[in-house]
Amino acid sequence: MKEGPDIALLGSLIGDPARANMLTALMSGKALTASELASEAGVTVQTASAHLRKLEAGGLIGQLKQGRHRYFSLADDDVGSVLENIMGLAAKKGHMRTRTGPKDPALRRARVCYNHLAGEMGVAMYDSLVARGLLAGDGAALELTADGRRFAAELGIDVDALAGTRRPLCKSCLDWSARRAHLAGALGTALLDRFYDLGWAAREPGSRAVVFSKTGAARFAAAFPI
Repeated sequence: MKEGPDIALLGSLIGDPARANMLTALMSGKALTASELASEAGVTVQTASAHLRKLEAGGLIGQLKQGRHRYFSLADDDVGSVLENIMGLAAKKGHMRTRTGPKDPALRRARVCYNHLAGEMGVAMYDSLVARGLLAGDGAALELTADGRRFAAELGIDVDALAGTRRPLCKSCLDWSARRAHLAGALGTALLDRFYDLGWAAREPGSRAVVFSKTGAARFAAAFPI
C-alpha cells in the first residue's frame, strides 16, 4: 500500500466536470445554494446535492445553514489557491473550455480569486510590493517587511489584527491568466476589501470581475507604482 497524501482522491473530486464547474463558481468568494450551483454545473438539484456531499466529505467545501437554506463555499484559502494554480496550468497547456468571450478582458484585468485580487492588476500590485521592498521572500515564505507594515497602516489596514488570525498573513498565488504571482493570504483579502471601502473598485454583478473606477484606477496606480 502506498503511503503519503492521496492526490488521486482530490483529483477525482476536482476532475468531474460538474464538480469543477461548482468549484469554479465558488471562486467568486460568494456562498451559493445547491440550486444555484446546480445551474452553474448544468445538472439537476438532486444531482448537485450528491456532488456537494462528496466535495464536503473531501474537505473542499463547507456549508452554512440559514433558516431553510444551505449555503456552500470553499473550505479555505488553500482550496482557492489550488484551484487557481490548476487553472493556470490548464491555461498554460492550452486546455481552455470556451472561446474568449466579452467578459474575458475584464476578468484578465482584475477579478476575485476566492477572496483576493487577481488578474493584471493583482500581479501589478504584487510586483510593486516586491520591487519596493515591502514584501520579501516567495510562496509560503512570503513576509511583510517593516516598511510594508507601515505602508499597510497608511492604507488603513491593521496588520497586527491580521497577524493574530489562523490564516497566513502573506502568500503568493499563481495567476491563471497572467501566469505570474499575485498576493493571497489575510493581507491580500484586506487589501481588496480596502479597495471596496475606499470606493476604488466594485464587483461586477454576476461575475468574478472587479471593476475599478477611473479615479480608483489612478489611485491604485499611485499606491502601487511599477
